[in-house]
This record gives sequence, C-alpha cells and structure tokens, in this order.
Amino acid sequence: MYNVSMRQMLEAGVHFGHQTRYWSPKMAPYIFGERNKIHIINLERTLPMYLEATTFIKRIVADGGNVLFVGTKRSARQAIREEAGKCGMPHVSHRWLGGMLTNFKTIKQSVKRLKNLETMAEDGSFERLTKKEALGLTREMEKLERSLGGIKDMNSLPDVVFVVDVGHEKIAVHEARKLGIPVVAIVDTNCSPDEVDYIIPGNDDAMRAIQLYSQGVAEAVLDGKASVPEVAVGDDEFVELDEDGKPRKKKAQRKTGRKKTGRKTATRKKAAAKPVEKKPAAAADGEKTAEPAAAKSEPEAPAAEPVAAKSEPDAPAAEPAAAKSEPEAPAAEPVAAKSEPDAPAADSDVAKS
Repeated sequence: MYNVSMRQMLEAGVHFGHQTRYWSPKMAPYIFGERNKIHIINLERTLPMYLEATTFIKRIVADGGNVLFVGTKRSARQAIREEAGKCGMPHVSHRWLGGMLTNFKTIKQSVKRLKNLETMAEDGSFERLTKKEALGLTREMEKLERSLGGIKDMNSLPDVVFVVDVGHEKIAVHEARKLGIPVVAIVDTNCSPDEVDYIIPGNDDAMRAIQLYSQGVAEAVLDGKASVPEVAVGDDEFVELDEDGKPRKKKAQRKTGRKKTGRKTATRKKAAAKPVEKKPAAAADGEKTAEPAAAKSEPEAPAAEPVAAKSEPDAPAAEPAAAKSEPEAPAAEPVAAKSEPDAPAADSDVAKS
C-alpha cells in the first residue's frame, strides 16, 4: 500500500470532500469540481503529494527519527492504533491532552506514574491493599492507559507528526508548529492547510480512506527502518544504540570526531618531542652548532653603524666652536702692541740716570 494507485484511492473514497457551503477557499487549488453540492478533490494532485509525504517519512525514519500518529476521532481510532502498533511508533488515539508536546516534561511524569501502577499490578501489590484503594488505583491506571498508553515508550519529542483531520486535531498541529516539528496531515476541503508542511488532500471522514493513509505511512516507516545504514564499529569506539538495538548514525559521527582530536594531540606531542631528542653529542657537532650562532651574531654588527652615523653629525658641531675661538687670538695683539711703547719709556729712564 506504500505505492498507491489512483484507482485504489477512488475505491476508498478519497476524492469525496465536504459540502460546498463548508469549504475553505485555501483548498481551491486541490478541488476538481462539485457534484450534488459536494466538492470533489482532484486526485491528480493528491497522489503525488501523498507519495512525497511518505518519502519524507521514510527518510526521517532512516535517519533514526520517530513518527507520532495522531487520530482521536471515532472513525480514525482503530486504524491509527493498529498501524502505529504494526510499525512500532507512538500514537494518540483517545484524546489529545493539552501540552503533550510543549509540556512534555510533565507528560513524562504521568507516564512514569502509569508504569509504576502497571508494575504494582503485575507483582501483586494491589492484593495487599484494601479493596477501595486497589479499585482507585486500578481506575487511575486505566485512565492513564487510555490517554498515554500510546506514548509511554516515547522517550523524546517526535521528529514528525502524522495527523488525520487537521480541524479536529488543531491543538496538536499548533503545538507541533510551535516546536518546529514537521506536520504531515490529511486535509479535507473544509480545513486550512496553512500550518501543515506536507499536505495530503483527501477525505478525512471515511474509514477506508483513513485506513489507506495509515497503511501507507506505516509501510513507509517500515521501509525506513529497513534502510538504516550499518555503521562500522571499531574496537575502541562506543556506539549508541536506539530503542530497536540499531546503531545511531549521528552518534557514531560524534565519536569519530572525538577520536580524531585525540590523534591530533598525539601528533602534537610527537612534534614537540622531536627537538628534544636531537642534542649535540660530539665536539664536531658543537662546532657546527657554533657556526649558526656566529652567523646569527653577524647581523648584529650593522646595528651599531646607525649609532656611529648618528655620532658623525656631532663632529661638525665642534668646528664652529673652534671658529669662534680663532677671532680671540687677534684680540691679544693690541695688548702686545700696547706693551711695545713701554720699552722706549724704559730707555728714557736709563738715559736720565
């Protein structure tokens, strides 16, 4: 039933829509016409969109994802329960509890309570209680089983939500959209397809049509599980398994990434250890090592030249000082000239004597 033909859809009544007065104008592209005031859905549009939706579900399941089947209306309960159980996926077939996705933490506590009550019923704990207490716990367990029995094995949020009748399950669709979970839904002519990611235009009231959709989605899930790629497991690697005991591809990639980082650190340690091992053991090696040291010291000599170059301009600065000192020498000549006339004065004194 995964590859459905158009004749099978006609026999199941997929093409029958709602009355024309209840139609949604947003579904006009998928309506073929009307007959006896009832809209007829165009199966030429329904068939490729149905195949696209089932292919998407198959790809998600092949990557290790889960699909949540949702159908709480009376005509869809049995089909949803049977097909979800066949492919091993969670389902909601009684009533959608508000916050089943957005408040999943609290829902998990209720599921834990349900499992505890089931354990008490199996090990005979109810027999040790009074009749009234045992009856109260039994009724509580039955109530939780109706509401949460289909999702008690769902440990995390689903990757895809498959919905029958968007109008009846609008709370579930709204919660899935709020969390960014893709929605695959059966949309009739009286519903809006705005919040649906993968639309399947068709009749959402006929039991045969709902059975056809559910079987196709269940077989797509089984095909996806069968096509899960095998991951090569080494001796030093840890591979996380899913609920069915199959290795998860994503977890294996993370483990290999961590192992690569270890190799990088090992190579870095080896590279750091290599220079330490090479030490000069002989005098000849010491001479070879001294040559690069001398070569390194040679470039330091030109560094002193700029200092000498800077000291050279200071020498001309001393020449003006010498030039200034030279005019002082002629200044002493007048003194000598003045001292010369004193000599005849001495001669005159000798003559007088």
